[in-house]
Amino acid sequence: MPLEYYKIFTLTPWDNLKTNELTQIRVLSLKSIFKTYPVIESAFFNDLSSKVNNNYNYSWIKSVKRVTGPNNEDYDISNFNFLWAFDVQNRMFQFLFQKEDEQGILAGIAPPELAKLFSAYGKEAILKTLSLLNEPSQIKFLMILSPKGKSIVQERQLFQLNKQQYDRMKFINMLKKKPNISGIWYPIYEPRCPVCNELLMDLSGLDLKVVFGQLICPRCGYKKAK
Repeated sequence: MPLEYYKIFTLTPWDNLKTNELTQIRVLSLKSIFKTYPVIESAFFNDLSSKVNNNYNYSWIKSVKRVTGPNNEDYDISNFNFLWAFDVQNRMFQFLFQKEDEQGILAGIAPPELAKLFSAYGKEAILKTLSLLNEPSQIKFLMILSPKGKSIVQERQLFQLNKQQYDRMKFINMLKKKPNISGIWYPIYEPRCPVCNELLMDLSGLDLKVVFGQLICPRCGYKKAK
């Protein structure tokens, strides 16, 4: 089975020189190790939140701007959090969690050494690692990166939509400044003949006029009562 990866695109607010730049992080999908994604109980996240509030080496930063799956499919970033930590032995931990009701799904991990550990010892290794992450005396720093606003994909779509709306309004305003052949400014009501689709006219040839309560097609002679 080929290895599958998630990609996280995040701002780096902890680095003042790269505040507005995106960093790409790749993590191994847990489906490459287990048949299903491990479910993490809410107690772990509750404990982690309390550590963020009470320990200087734990932090919560809004910075994630995009999450893609193994087939480059884009996900709703509001459902994801990314955990990045180093312990006192300088071992790195990177976890991608997907929120599911009150629980969380462990979707991806890095580095490769951690993947090997999980592959060798299974859920026991997951539980010991999560316990380690909730022990401030054993952690140099731990950051939880959460979504920041809309994803860059949604922002791009909104920009394109707004540009289309702007271009359409610009075109409409241009039409309003140009009278049609009858001298009527940007008419909304343009009745057409149901037989030949020609604009209905009166006998004098002026669009949208009524002759004795009728509109007349100049091409086929169709008449329509007002």
